[in-house]
Amino acid sequence: MIRGWAVYHRHQVSKRIFTQADSAIFQALWKWAKRRHPGKSKQWIKEKYFQTKGDRNWVFTGEVLRPDGSFQTCWLFSAEHMPIKRHTKIKAEANPYDSQGETYFEERLGVKMANTLLGRRKLLYLWKQQGGICPICQEKITKITGWNTHHLIWKSKGGKDGVDNCVLLHPNCHRQVHSQKLTVVKPRPARGVRKA
Repeated sequence: MIRGWAVYHRHQVSKRIFTQADSAIFQALWKWAKRRHPGKSKQWIKEKYFQTKGDRNWVFTGEVLRPDGSFQTCWLFSAEHMPIKRHTKIKAEANPYDSQGETYFEERLGVKMANTLLGRRKLLYLWKQQGGICPICQEKITKITGWNTHHLIWKSKGGKDGVDNCVLLHPNCHRQVHSQKLTVVKPRPARGVRKA
């Protein structure tokens, strides 16, 4: 629940709130542990319920019984350690139905895809389908070179975001395609590549 709440709110200015939430949760857990073991010392309670994990001290810890009969140690998630990810606002003059904004929206789509599991699967499928090669320059597409998602039929002309209408290009090749009005041909799928 804590992870889901933190993921939902991580797009806002929420680091201070995450710290306060973690502090409130710790206070509630500490009171619960003292109430549960009224005859035990604070040191005993700390050793039983709280451990050090990495750079975090006083992490609430418990054990879960696995189906095979063994125990697995679980640690309480810290909202404070959830990385903040800012939304990038859409440019006011950008219009998805105007061909002038086509490159801008394709770049935004690539960033969006890289940030979701389904999007990463789609990117991997496109990359494998192309054999990891940019269809314009015939060079490898890697994390270092970067990539942009290009629509064969532009979205401004009714194209969709599906894998049948998308291809990965190097950022420079992508700019050339749009500036020089080049035609991109989708490579044939490599053997063993299944649809995402």
